[in-house]
Amino acid sequence: MRGPIRQQLRTFVAGAAALPAVILLASVGGGAGAIPGEAHRAFAPDGAWCWFADPRAVFVGGPIGKVFAGWVDSAGSITVGCLDPQSGTIVSTVLHDRFEKDDHANPALLALPDGRIAAFYSAHGGSQGMRYRISSKPGDIADWSEEILLDTNTGGPRGYCYANPYRLEKEKGRIYLFWRGGDFKPAVSWTDDLKTWAQARTLIASDEDNRVRPYVKYDSNGAERIQIAFTDGHPRNEAANSIYYACYRNGAFWDASGRKITDMAGLPLLHRQSDLVYDGRKPGIRSWIWDIAADREDCPVIVYTRLPSESDHRYHYARWTGRSWEDHQICAAGPWFPRTPEGKTEPEPHYSGGIVLDHGDPSIVYISRRIEGVFEIERRQTRDGGATWTVEAVTSSSARDNVRPFVIRRHPKDGPTVLWMTNENYVHYTNFKASIRFR
Repeated sequence: MRGPIRQQLRTFVAGAAALPAVILLASVGGGAGAIPGEAHRAFAPDGAWCWFADPRAVFVGGPIGKVFAGWVDSAGSITVGCLDPQSGTIVSTVLHDRFEKDDHANPALLALPDGRIAAFYSAHGGSQGMRYRISSKPGDIADWSEEILLDTNTGGPRGYCYANPYRLEKEKGRIYLFWRGGDFKPAVSWTDDLKTWAQARTLIASDEDNRVRPYVKYDSNGAERIQIAFTDGHPRNEAANSIYYACYRNGAFWDASGRKITDMAGLPLLHRQSDLVYDGRKPGIRSWIWDIAADREDCPVIVYTRLPSESDHRYHYARWTGRSWEDHQICAAGPWFPRTPEGKTEPEPHYSGGIVLDHGDPSIVYISRRIEGVFEIERRQTRDGGATWTVEAVTSSSARDNVRPFVIRRHPKDGPTVLWMTNENYVHYTNFKASIRFR
């Protein structure tokens, strides 16, 4: 199958007036150098994404030197864009026109060694399959392969959702693909040629309640390991939703201390076998996972939300010290961000503004929190493992909410770093109008 390709070209002057000239550190959300979110440059004038299909944006260095990002627009079209930081030119290509109007359908991108891009996407619980396309030329998104259907899934009626592809150089370039499978649980398969895939298997299950559906975030160094942070289930359904950790390396899964949990043949992982990072049963406060990375000592760092109430979301920073998990609250984030219609009950009250780690330096986080009625983006950094933070406003005095920040994987030090959604109107994951902005 081949979805129609539509290409757009948008050219900006590098260093245009929309870019902030100076960013000042501030102890609170404001900052003299920050500008409104809608005044930042648009990577996508019409685009949105959820936070469980990643990577959403990658930088390909060397002679290519470009940023690639993926999103779904308000018509449901699956789109990939390319930014040349040197010229300021942005090109975007539609991989599948009017696929599904649902922000869960955003593509996840994998940069291949030769500079081509593989884009994976599915509908939200898509019974029609997981799809992927591969760009034909390095650093160029004008032409793509035929649309390919993944030919494996776990058993059950739930289809596919949340693609996460990672390539391991030390496994001869084997590509692992994670998603939510037919049994409503995380699934995994792998390929050595992007043609033939191993039989899908369930990655995580519960030995206590088979109805739970863990939510997962992944991180890989691209060499030999893939880190996994996951929950019991959805906070809507799990009053004590907790956070767990495991790491894949050398054909097996390990906890943070280096204890072997199981090999690939022993899947699925069980919650009780894995590291318990945050136990929601003790304080009786549910949580939700947001991101995972590794610090300079190759120890895991996790950010997540605790949800004392639906209108009180708290960002937390947990890291493995080498002996134990240390956990600090970063800040209060406010309530959910969808704009609930008057007289209606919010269906997604656990949708925080969002928090993400800089995977190149996870002492840095980008958060979205409500300030004077509007969600703004901040950059925060810690020098003491999360106990204290410096704060820098990225957006300020915005007219529209700025949410779901994402740090470009392997971003250059002198190039674009963070992208986020600026909402014109976000009512529901099937009813939205937003843009993808960056500084």
